[in-house]
Amino acid sequence: MREIIASEDELDVVVEYLNSTVPKDAIIFLVGNLASGKTTLTSKVARIRGIKEEITSPTFSLQQCYSENLYHYDLYRIDNSEFMELGLFEEFDKEGWHMVEWGDDALKAFLQDVGYELFTVTIVPYKDRRKYTIEKN
Repeated sequence: MREIIASEDELDVVVEYLNSTVPKDAIIFLVGNLASGKTTLTSKVARIRGIKEEITSPTFSLQQCYSENLYHYDLYRIDNSEFMELGLFEEFDKEGWHMVEWGDDALKAFLQDVGYELFTVTIVPYKDRRKYTIEKN
């Protein structure tokens, strides 16, 4: 487990740590309250990978696919059975990082049980910055 305290302008440090720690194929659960910076972190990952397109939360589409093997999910509005019925589970077989917002513990446990490599980034306010707690599950 690693904790990094950073402002939005200092997110490079968080992404550099992720790049040095997380393998090229992994599922990264982003945990934090509404407006904590989950999509902002995904956007910074994309920028560092050279992705130029606008990164937005996939709240209504459930998933955004970006070049360079980056996928972004927002599961706020659906439960796990719906996620499976929509066929999104198979998306995790694609190479790359899968950034998951609002994934619950049941989904995390299921994905671990079937052998996916999982990490969690928990984001909480810390003074005028954020504290990013990064751990392998």
